[in-house]
Amino acid sequence: MYRKTILNNGIRIVTEHIPYVQSISIGIWVKTGSRDEKREENGIAHFIEHMLFKGTKKRSALAIAKEIDSVGGVLNASTSREFTNFYAKVLAKDFKLAVDLLSDIFLNSLFSFSEIKREREVIFQEIKMVEDTPDEYVQDLFSQYFFSDHPLGQPILGNYNTIGKINRDKLIKFFHSYYLNPYRIIVSVAGNLNHYQVVEAINQTLGKIKPNNKKEPAWKPPEIFSGVKIFNKDLEQVHICIGTKGFSQTHPSRYAGYILNTILGGSISSRLFQEIREKRGLAYNIFSYNSPFQDTGILAIYVGTSRNKFNQVIELIIKEIQKLKTKPLKESELKKAKDQLKGNLLLSWENTDVRMSRMATGELYFGKYIPLKKIRDKIDQVTAKDVQTLSQELFQKKYLLLIALGGVKEKNIKPSLLEI
Repeated sequence: MYRKTILNNGIRIVTEHIPYVQSISIGIWVKTGSRDEKREENGIAHFIEHMLFKGTKKRSALAIAKEIDSVGGVLNASTSREFTNFYAKVLAKDFKLAVDLLSDIFLNSLFSFSEIKREREVIFQEIKMVEDTPDEYVQDLFSQYFFSDHPLGQPILGNYNTIGKINRDKLIKFFHSYYLNPYRIIVSVAGNLNHYQVVEAINQTLGKIKPNNKKEPAWKPPEIFSGVKIFNKDLEQVHICIGTKGFSQTHPSRYAGYILNTILGGSISSRLFQEIREKRGLAYNIFSYNSPFQDTGILAIYVGTSRNKFNQVIELIIKEIQKLKTKPLKESELKKAKDQLKGNLLLSWENTDVRMSRMATGELYFGKYIPLKKIRDKIDQVTAKDVQTLSQELFQKKYLLLIALGGVKEKNIKPSLLEI
């Protein structure tokens, strides 16, 4: 059973009672991420995420780790471009401990000078790790060039220059301005719980945050950039990310978009995986993915291949895109994609983490809970024409960007490569 309560200070609490599980997943979700950062402070939201685990007025970093470990629980956080979340998963009997830990790190973190200095080095190592992982790094490069100077294009981790200049004053100022804002905060809890006990526990902790006049962010939509950009690096493979303007979190055709992605490259039975890996052996890893945001999105394809197969692989990808634009799906393929999506959804629904996250994102982007049945019904309502129309809308040359990382040069690329 789903319930929602809004505290006097504006914090929204959403819960789902699942009586047959032993656990509870709880998350503090804040509508703040790298999209809120100025260029000179890029990476500060992610830096703050790290610092909230480095000690409070009553717990050291080690004490925080030991306390959650002592009950076999999980305590973690993540930063994205549009939101940050701090979450815990524990047995139902340990719910109060989880609330105490989460509220303590959220309200009472010290941001000590020594921990900031140490954690800055950790983040430098994290940036290096991404740069040494080309299949991940090329996707970051794609976002940076696709959205160009817009905050959505900034790397979530920041860069060496900005992270090196972030100090304690900047961290605390950003945290107080963007995180301690009740209108941006959602507490989402799923599991074997009592809604009223959850509300009481949150009200006694986060309910003490003073309301302010700053409501939800007024983000400006980005301008999209297209073309080809090559990053020459001595690698065994060329890592490619080719993508276009995707659909937003609230786009009316988003369910057609989910099916489009599933058919194009969302699984091992998808068209791209079968054509490029299984049939021709041109790649080990190839997939497509959606990155929807509040007012825009990305629909992209990643593939890693050898240098001498670069043009052939791109041509095959464009050929599959053209098919989606010009030929309606067969009913059998459409049904398979729908069944796959609904099956994935139902399997994920057995996880309290997933249900907690879905409630939170529903509240973040729609201001309401979206029931499982409604999602399944919306998937079933998608037609072959819907998928074809969306393909024609999204896959246009004016939106298409290709990023390549590896030992390939622009002179080796066919001029007509991105003609669609």
